[in-house]
Amino acid sequence: MKTLFTSLVLLCFMSIKAQQIDKIDDIDVRPVEHATFALSWQGKQLLFDPSTEKEKLKNVPSPDYVFITDIHGDHLSIGTLQNLDLSHASLIVPPLVAEQLPLELRNKAKIMKNGENITLGDIKVEAIPMYNLPESSEAFHTKGRGNGYIITLGTKRVYVSGDTEDIPEMRSLQDIYLAFVCMNMPYTMTIQQAAEAVLAFKPKIVYPYHYRGQNGQSDTRAFEQLVHDEDPTIQVLLRDWYKK
Repeated sequence: MKTLFTSLVLLCFMSIKAQQIDKIDDIDVRPVEHATFALSWQGKQLLFDPSTEKEKLKNVPSPDYVFITDIHGDHLSIGTLQNLDLSHASLIVPPLVAEQLPLELRNKAKIMKNGENITLGDIKVEAIPMYNLPESSEAFHTKGRGNGYIITLGTKRVYVSGDTEDIPEMRSLQDIYLAFVCMNMPYTMTIQQAAEAVLAFKPKIVYPYHYRGQNGQSDTRAFEQLVHDEDPTIQVLLRDWYKK
């Protein structure tokens, strides 16, 4: 009961112009669509995989940092990037994404390979692998091409999976406060794989995101149940990432 009460106190919600913002301690989370979302922390604005129409980003503050995980169109959209106010922004990208950026955007890019770390003011960033299993040159996502990210905001470690299966590097994560975990077939994970991975690394709070695949949307409520059947202390936040 104490854990539930603490979680309810910790997490409060508000709506601004019909776009939900989750206030999780000192981090504001704005789910936008599919792989696109924004975080606000200590006055800094972080935007992830902006790849949606301009209208859906109109209430998102101009970013200080834009993180891109992969070259696929639901993560990298040159048109979306060019519609944003990036006047004071840096882009954090894998090498292959940097190669595809036009010069004016490439000049703003900080390039990270898997395993590299950088510091952005008070924010620490680690690029970690994201890939399909079994490893194959024919896989939708090959090891080393894209980045998942761990972003440390103060004392809180935030994990963004990008497109991945339940790889050892994810299962072995430690001290993750907030996680964004993909689950869409045939490109990434089933809900069972995602649940097993989450139960392995035990984030405090997890958002199922990026859950639309070839056959529609994954059953995120079933994912929530799979997690809570084994560990009810992990808070699963279900949001509609595909509003019309």
